[in-house]
Amino acid sequence: MTATTKPPSALGALTRNNTFLGFMFLLPAAVFLLCFLTYPLGLGVWLGFTDAKIGRDGTFIGLENYQALASDSVFWMAVYNTVLYTFIASVLKFALGLWLALILNENLPFKSFFRAIILLPWVVPTVLSALAFWWIYDAQFSIISWSLIKLGLIDTPINFLGDPNNARASVIAANVWRGIPFVAISLLAGLPTIPQSLHEAASLDGATGWQRFRFITLPMLTPIIAVVMTFSVLFTFTDFQLIYVLTKGGPVNATHLMATLSFQRGIPGGQLGEGAAIAVAMIPFLLASILFSFFGLQRRKWQQGGQD
Repeated sequence: MTATTKPPSALGALTRNNTFLGFMFLLPAAVFLLCFLTYPLGLGVWLGFTDAKIGRDGTFIGLENYQALASDSVFWMAVYNTVLYTFIASVLKFALGLWLALILNENLPFKSFFRAIILLPWVVPTVLSALAFWWIYDAQFSIISWSLIKLGLIDTPINFLGDPNNARASVIAANVWRGIPFVAISLLAGLPTIPQSLHEAASLDGATGWQRFRFITLPMLTPIIAVVMTFSVLFTFTDFQLIYVLTKGGPVNATHLMATLSFQRGIPGGQLGEGAAIAVAMIPFLLASILFSFFGLQRRKWQQGGQD
């Protein structure tokens, strides 16, 4: 007698289907994103079209919140502060982070120790860092002012957080201090991927160190730079904790970012609809950062011989 093979069950057939298995593995992540990302985003967009307040459901008012923001001088100051804060901090973090990555890529003594130490500003909680900077910038007990007075460079303490221009520079400096390790370590991870033979060939052709950096290192790092700077811009543009702990948007709204103004209008101010509208207004800027990363990745495809 010949044994007959039992046909596979429907469940067994599904478990052998790669498409079904891939869908099942992605399902938990999809549910997580739907609950904690898509729903809050959709709710925020909807609230931006309502006059919702804390403790009261809002009614649909169309574009009235956005029309009010168009003539709101504080909102436009927050937009200016956000763009200025993001641009200056991102440029400084990139320049200093790249410089630090190049140094740590050399054969230095205790290189592993320095690579570990450099991560400290990044791993320290943001609020703790902000409190430390708040003490450093204190109008009466600032260590910076005390040191400069002892050196005879100034006569009176510097009003770091009370003067609008000084406050902007102070919060930018704090953000740069926190963000440099992320940029440096990320770029440092990409430097060993550059073929050493390219540098050797360029050296044999008489290329200087600057020429090798400009025509070999920088172009080969472009895809990594695109991704790293995209995340850096996103983190900086949406910064909240550092500003809120240091200045709460003061003095006279000089350090208000769109994120802090959205919180102030929506939670302490009770105007949920207006606060949501300010948050939604941040989306175009964030999308521009994502497109920056996309075009950087297109360059990687070109380097690998693919088509754009």
